[in-house]
Amino acid sequence: MTYTLATTVDLPWAEALDRTRDALSAQGFGILTEINVRSTFETKLGTEAADAVGDYVILGACNPALASRALAAEPEIGALLPCNVVVRRNKDAEITTVEAIDPQTMVQLSASPSVKEVADDAGTRLRKALADLGETAK
Repeated sequence: MTYTLATTVDLPWAEALDRTRDALSAQGFGILTEINVRSTFETKLGTEAADAVGDYVILGACNPALASRALAAEPEIGALLPCNVVVRRNKDAEITTVEAIDPQTMVQLSASPSVKEVADDAGTRLRKALADLGETAK
């Protein structure tokens, strides 16, 4: 099983990042955290490491209603939240890749039917966000 859902978009980097935020928002996800990996590598490891990773941002996306249901079913599931969404583009690339954690990875770690329901719902929403993102790039 792959552990991500992915799409590619033929958009400038900043626009791809903005549209990813918008597509997630349209599916009820807010952004709790944003980690600029390139910037962190630049600061901590230098320009060469930053250039090697390229433009790379990790968005910590959360749908509060889904998170509430998951935590009520199994409090330990919080270790797997929020849903990470990566927006990345190599230095010489012409397209941007957007990848989200597949919520079905939670199901593999939990026997709770309630967690499976939440993962199914979250997966449907993330797939829709990625599909909409791909459509807006055309």
